[in-house]
Amino acid sequence: MVATYDLDSLCINTIRGLCMDMVEQAKSGHPGTPMDIAPMAYTLWQRFLRFDPSDPIWPNRDRFVLSEGHASTLLWSLLHLSATSSVEPDYEVLGSPAVSIEDLKTFRELGSHCPGHPEYRWTSGVEATTGPLGQGVAMSVGMAMAQRWLAARFNRDDFAVFDFNVYALAGDGCMMEGVASEAASLAAHQGLSNLCWIYDCNRVTIEGHIDITFTEDVAARFLAYGWNVVTVADANDSELISRALHSFEAENERPTLIIVHSHIGYGSPVEDTPQAHGEPFGVEGVKLTKRFFGLPEDERFHIPDEVYECFERGVGTRGHQARTTWEAMFASYREAYPDLADEIERIERRELPDGWDAALPEFPADAKGLASRDSSGQTLNVLAQSVPWLLGGAADLSPSTLTRLLFEGAGDLQKSSPGGRNIHFGVREHASAAVANGMSLVKLRSFWSGFFIFSDYARPAIRLSALMEIPVVHVFTHDSIGVGQDGPTHQPVEQLASLRAMPGILVFRPADANEVVETWRTVLALKREPAVIVLSRQALPTLDRSNMAPASLVKRGAYVLRDVENGRPDVLLLATGSEVHLALHARDELAAEGIGARVVSMPCWELFEQQPREYRDEVLPPSVRARVAVEQASSFGWDRYVGDRGVVVGMHTFGASAPLKELQTKFGFTVASVAHAARETLAANRGAS
Repeated sequence: MVATYDLDSLCINTIRGLCMDMVEQAKSGHPGTPMDIAPMAYTLWQRFLRFDPSDPIWPNRDRFVLSEGHASTLLWSLLHLSATSSVEPDYEVLGSPAVSIEDLKTFRELGSHCPGHPEYRWTSGVEATTGPLGQGVAMSVGMAMAQRWLAARFNRDDFAVFDFNVYALAGDGCMMEGVASEAASLAAHQGLSNLCWIYDCNRVTIEGHIDITFTEDVAARFLAYGWNVVTVADANDSELISRALHSFEAENERPTLIIVHSHIGYGSPVEDTPQAHGEPFGVEGVKLTKRFFGLPEDERFHIPDEVYECFERGVGTRGHQARTTWEAMFASYREAYPDLADEIERIERRELPDGWDAALPEFPADAKGLASRDSSGQTLNVLAQSVPWLLGGAADLSPSTLTRLLFEGAGDLQKSSPGGRNIHFGVREHASAAVANGMSLVKLRSFWSGFFIFSDYARPAIRLSALMEIPVVHVFTHDSIGVGQDGPTHQPVEQLASLRAMPGILVFRPADANEVVETWRTVLALKREPAVIVLSRQALPTLDRSNMAPASLVKRGAYVLRDVENGRPDVLLLATGSEVHLALHARDELAAEGIGARVVSMPCWELFEQQPREYRDEVLPPSVRARVAVEQASSFGWDRYVGDRGVVVGMHTFGASAPLKELQTKFGFTVASVAHAARETLAANRGAS
């Protein structure tokens, strides 16, 4: 029989061997980092992590986020050795392995469940898609905030329904990235004592030893934030690691940073170089390293039976006991609090309450109208009262984005009030989006907001929400040069085109208050797509729908808002947002000249592209080639709708600092300009025919 200490060493070294073999087989990847931090990860999983491999999605499991995603072989080894089960997209546990031995052998190959970096939804047991450094730790802050919110809403005496912890494994690169600093500051302010970041301090990045770039005192920085900081001097000392994790468990006021001093390929005869960090060791290097660790040097993917058995007795048994105990408790909870239990089950299935949209407003026609940020704020407040787990806030801009929840009981989410619905993210756009992602990963319906121009600060996290297929709502106001005298630094031009280019995300720019309502109705019903809602600061008339198409057609992405009186249109006027109103006025001017113009509102290109070809051709008849698109943004992308004979009235430069009406005249966003463009394209098409 193998002694416990020796068995632990065998398990750790087996993980190291698998990491080397995966990278060597793929001839690609990062072997050093997963090898140096293997003892820390093994100790966490075997002694502390409440995670049931047979049901990797039970709601109260601890979350483990591999923020240094380049060390993915470490996670693949842990998921395989623990026999973690796969889960289907509808959240059913299948029982088949999430990571098979064949997956390990096809690391980084097409179709393998062991991709180069962890991918949420693709591999069960992955809590977040990571790889861009700093994103994982930032999302972990959202997860920890979500746990505290869930506990505040649902826990009752003798019913600790939600008390899970969140662990994130970070590297030197994560500590350098600004998003991690933003998130760490927010975590300390929130007092997230359920959050533990483990900093793998191996002092090596791709370019070499980090002394060439990074000489700050990380411990002092986090102490200044207000974190509990613990140091483990030797990454191979499991007892020191356990003490550090016990320190985290005992902390009740602050998040914890455990700094683990490690060495790339610790103990390996392979030289500590950037190549050892970012490339395979080579056949001989692998053999030498395996010999050093007492592993069979000529065998690949060698896993002794006792290693599987050890994981089954460790994380497997402890996780199974924790889950079954929780499920028995939840059965009693369901009897005592059936309504709350129903909410929890709906949250887990990403479902909404019955009748959640019944109270949505319908705005009367109004020539003066109101800004779409105003109608959005009103709509959001109605929805949030119907969907108790809809929460969010702004990056310090809620008085401008109007995303504050104002109804009685909404409250602020703070350290002393973790059940509040309004989140003050501070001037931290990147972290705001990342934290919203983390909350969504725990199945809450999260939103955040800011000025549209500052979506650039948050873009990496917005991209990850699309890649992970999670329904975060990114709300942006001040949508165009309509910002006026704030000038080009605050006037978004290329942002719409940029976000439309991103796969898997829906970008909405509604034209009036009722399109805003229908946008929110569409967005909140989504289960797997994030959305961007782009709103105006200036007032937009509320359209009289008695002689126009209903706003409910927003769900189709684009629709014929107002058609010609009789027969086939001569020209199509396509627009979004405030420019829809320009198109309507231009239509009337053209009609007086005997030109029949159809106005098409296109609030969401992505939804329109999902419609059947028949519908798209009905809205944009291929035979009508005289087309004008109008949008106060870059013209990039509109050619797909106007074709080579159409005209785009858009932005071709940055904006300028001036009153709105002067800007509209300067850049051609007037009724006269749109009508002129229509005549121009109509004449060109008649000449071409």
